[in-house]
Amino acid sequence: MKIAIATKDFATVAGHAGQARQWLIYDCQPGQPLPGPTRLSLEKEQVIHYADDAQPHPLDGMGVVIAASAGDGFLRHMAKRGAQVLLTGETDPGRALAKVVAGEVLPDPRFNPTKLLCKLKDLFSPH
Repeated sequence: MKIAIATKDFATVAGHAGQARQWLIYDCQPGQPLPGPTRLSLEKEQVIHYADDAQPHPLDGMGVVIAASAGDGFLRHMAKRGAQVLLTGETDPGRALAKVVAGEVLPDPRFNPTKLLCKLKDLFSPH
């Protein structure tokens, strides 16, 4: 299963997944050790917030997407692409990956007041 983690500088799990440009991609195989990540840098027009659902996207084929926060628009876009989105308060991408692969529950996302603004903006966004 392919797992994508939204990051800040490939080091910390990022919030606002719809605007994330730096991703760590893991191709996890059953019974195998956790793989190292492949780094994915999106161009501005490729971020999910701006991407066209009708066009192919580098995050296509992901089974799971992990981020610290995501708006309703991001959740809808990723569901259309067949990915389950998991939100977490875990800041370390490696620990988040290990918990998901082990079937453990991720820590709840931290409260982020800007998420309320993002939800309001999503209500009026064509994306």
